[in-house]
Amino acid sequence: MPSILVDTGPLVALASRRDHWHVRCVRFLQDFRGELITTWPVLTEFSHLINSAASIHQLQSWAQRGSLCIHAMGQDELKHVVDWMARYADRPMDLADASLVHAACVTGVNHVWSIDRADIETYRLPNRRRIRLVGTN
Repeated sequence: MPSILVDTGPLVALASRRDHWHVRCVRFLQDFRGELITTWPVLTEFSHLINSAASIHQLQSWAQRGSLCIHAMGQDELKHVVDWMARYADRPMDLADASLVHAACVTGVNHVWSIDRADIETYRLPNRRRIRLVGTN
């Protein structure tokens, strides 16, 4: 079963029928067979952008069913996330992006479902591995 990391954009698109990416994200999710992994900073960004109890409840329901795994991050991981942000200070790397890069390092999953921007492809994992975007066509 393949795993992918999930950025904020697809979650927002799935929650909002008016979002430009909604139909494409629904189709991608219908066809995807694997594990979706995200992080708490991504979920925080999602809840800020959507601000809908029903949508947040839906994410919580996905997590309970095992459809969405939340990569655990504690104090030690936060240091690594902040280090990533410092490393890419000349580029727009926010906390959510840095948390996904860190999760990619820890899990070995380098495919990210993201629609917001291609910046995440510019980040390099250890051994110069690239992050690959999925679900953007």
